[in-house]
Amino acid sequence: MYQSMNLSVSSNFTQRSLSGSRFRKPFHLKPPRVSSGPESEVSATKALTEKLISLLRTVPDWADEIKERGMQQKRTLYTHEKWVEHRSSLRHVHHLFSSFSSRVILSLIPPVFFFTSVAVFIASYNSAVALDWLPSIFPILRSSSLPYQLTAPALALLLVFRTEASYSRYEEGRKAWVGIIAGTDDLARQVISSVDGSGDELIIKDLLLRYVAAFPVALKCHVTYGSDVARDLRNLIEADDLSLILESKHRPRCVIEFISQSLRLLKLDDTKRDLLESKMLHLHEGIGVCEQLMGIPIPLAYTRLTSRFLVFWHLTLPIILWDECHWIVVPATFISAASLFCIEEVGVLIEEPFPMLALDELCDLVHSNIQEAVKSETIIRNKILAKIKLHELKHSSNGRHRS
Repeated sequence: MYQSMNLSVSSNFTQRSLSGSRFRKPFHLKPPRVSSGPESEVSATKALTEKLISLLRTVPDWADEIKERGMQQKRTLYTHEKWVEHRSSLRHVHHLFSSFSSRVILSLIPPVFFFTSVAVFIASYNSAVALDWLPSIFPILRSSSLPYQLTAPALALLLVFRTEASYSRYEEGRKAWVGIIAGTDDLARQVISSVDGSGDELIIKDLLLRYVAAFPVALKCHVTYGSDVARDLRNLIEADDLSLILESKHRPRCVIEFISQSLRLLKLDDTKRDLLESKMLHLHEGIGVCEQLMGIPIPLAYTRLTSRFLVFWHLTLPIILWDECHWIVVPATFISAASLFCIEEVGVLIEEPFPMLALDELCDLVHSNIQEAVKSETIIRNKILAKIKLHELKHSSNGRHRS
């Protein structure tokens, strides 16, 4: 009896355990669920904001890329043919058709498009209010034109003075480089005419002329963005000298040091050496002027005031002109923004004068002038000596001409 009861209990226990194991769901440990709290919402909002900002910056970044690529283009010196083309009566037609390739005009696309869009929005809003498409609590955006009439001369003076200050910087940079090129040409001429000899003297003379030709190149790379000084100096000076110049923090002054040491090694009297060293003052002055123009812009308060004045002017221009122009405020805003911002953009571009100058061609001109002077030195000297001998042969010792 006890055995049967045990068997029945055990059999029941076995069936229950089998049935439980057959139909019971397996138990798995799941990681805790991350609650969508304020931190996740902030991160999602931040990611969306970054995407929106990157989308809005697409056109301005494209315009800036075109502008900077144009700033790095090499300028050319004008020839007689270019001057004829420059004053041609068809220049206006050429300038008109080349507008879409102008970096100044392309850089104006972001601000002009923005202010024109603001004018479209204000005109649409005022039209909707006038047609009773909006509740009566919405007013029409309009204002008197008297404030604009009073402040228009101030804006004109700001733009004129801003552009004039930028042109003054351009003119100062141009004069500085005229002095640099003239100083290097004069120093090379003095070296060619003062150094006579053979052996080590000729080697030092050749190296010295190379250093003189390398100075404007080093200064050009020092004051312009995106220049490759190693590529530009590779054909002028030797590799070991180039490596030392590249390691220097101030490459133009390093080239001047090469020039100074070469002058000290030449066997010259004190008068000639002092004369050659005095010619280097123009090079030091050129470095000072270029670094001053590069490091000190027009006072930022003036630039920012002009920019803020232009922005506020064109944001409120559709409101001022609405009573008189209505939907014509859109093309009026477009024309005003394109004109005034174009003037301001030209002032900003020429504020940094060195990308506007044909520095590459000026440096090549210095190198070619030195090479031509070295080649013509011996030829001209031999011709003069031949004329002296011919003159001596034609005249006797008592001053009578030989028959």
